[in-house]
Amino acid sequence: MATADVLALVEARLVAAFGEPDARAAVTFVGTDRIEVLRFCGGGGAGAEPHTGSAGGRGVVRYATLGMAARPMTDPAAVVADPVRGPRAELVLSMRPGLADTDKVLRPLAVLAASPQVEGVVVAPGGSLDVGEPLWPGGRFSSVLVAEPGGLVEDLELDPPLDPVRFLPLLPMTRNEAAWKRVHGAPALQERWLAAGTDLRDPLRRSVRLD
Repeated sequence: MATADVLALVEARLVAAFGEPDARAAVTFVGTDRIEVLRFCGGGGAGAEPHTGSAGGRGVVRYATLGMAARPMTDPAAVVADPVRGPRAELVLSMRPGLADTDKVLRPLAVLAASPQVEGVVVAPGGSLDVGEPLWPGGRFSSVLVAEPGGLVEDLELDPPLDPVRFLPLLPMTRNEAAWKRVHGAPALQERWLAAGTDLRDPLRRSVRLD
């Protein structure tokens, strides 16, 4: 299956889940494929939510990468990279609109999506990704926790022998949360968030209590 065909199917799956994107940006890094980031403000897909446009509204804006799944991710310990077989994924970030300039997350998301090609990493649930700077201006988050797929967008099956594309949700972490997660693990941090009723879509939230 050609790369263009894979990405066309990926975009169709995102549109089916969230409706038509209302904005998109493309970023190309030296030595990597083009990465796009699509913004969905709800109103059409199965997973879409109403976008009120107000600071206190219940709407959710979603940012999804397009291009990461063009190639399979390769285990950095592998002697030879398999150009066909291997996990494929795209990244999805959900935020409440109107509280911060989260549209500035487009480039950091593209950086994260390019990391398998640039750094040879395999992005998988439970892992952490760090861009080394705030995800958006004034934000407390420079890293994200990769969550389990399937809740927002169903896996996209591809023709064998290609692995399915998984749509991995990203959960922003404060510096303290990221450090705590490295010691105690992702499940323990998620339990803390759940116990505290943390709104992980709030771009202005503070760190959960960790003592």
